[in-house]
Amino acid sequence: MFCRKIIAEVDILGMETKKEFKVGRIEEAIRKKRFQQIGWTIGVLMVIGALILAGVSYSRWKNKNLPGVAYPNQGQEHVESGHQHEYNSNPPTSGWHFAVPSDWGVYKEELPDGTLIHNLEHGGIWISYKPGISEELRSKLESFYERYGRKVIVTPRAGNDTDIAVAAWTHLDKFNAPEYSDERVDKFIRAFRNKGPEFVP
Repeated sequence: MFCRKIIAEVDILGMETKKEFKVGRIEEAIRKKRFQQIGWTIGVLMVIGALILAGVSYSRWKNKNLPGVAYPNQGQEHVESGHQHEYNSNPPTSGWHFAVPSDWGVYKEELPDGTLIHNLEHGGIWISYKPGISEELRSKLESFYERYGRKVIVTPRAGNDTDIAVAAWTHLDKFNAPEYSDERVDKFIRAFRNKGPEFVP
């Protein structure tokens, strides 16, 4: 009787030990799973962080290599003709403008800034020049419309503070006649044509 009791107690102890062992293994497996999940989470966050950093670095590098000067966006509000607005560049590259843009092409007379800003909004390039430049240089500027067709507009503009200004939405390259080169204007057009906030084919 006494021996049976001892054997029964040993069996009970053995079962409890087995249970504890199983519980211990389960807890250890849960801990390992948690560590794996934490490791995966940290790894994913590190990859996301690296991608964001690479994107920011690329964006800065790309912007540094873009032609001309970038200006803060002054908005896209449409106004009636006659409204006065102070722009942050000369000629303007964003801001208040009229509801109807001009047809693309070459003009011999000035057009309102408010009209041409709308052309820039549609991804156009506005090449403007002081009326006193040479006939040869004016012809070279006008040839960019022939080369690119739509999305280029060429006009005289007495209000320019340099001989030539090439404008896109929020971007501008200004220079005088001695600094002109076909490559300079072409590089600007290729960088910003069709890059306005409203894409219009």
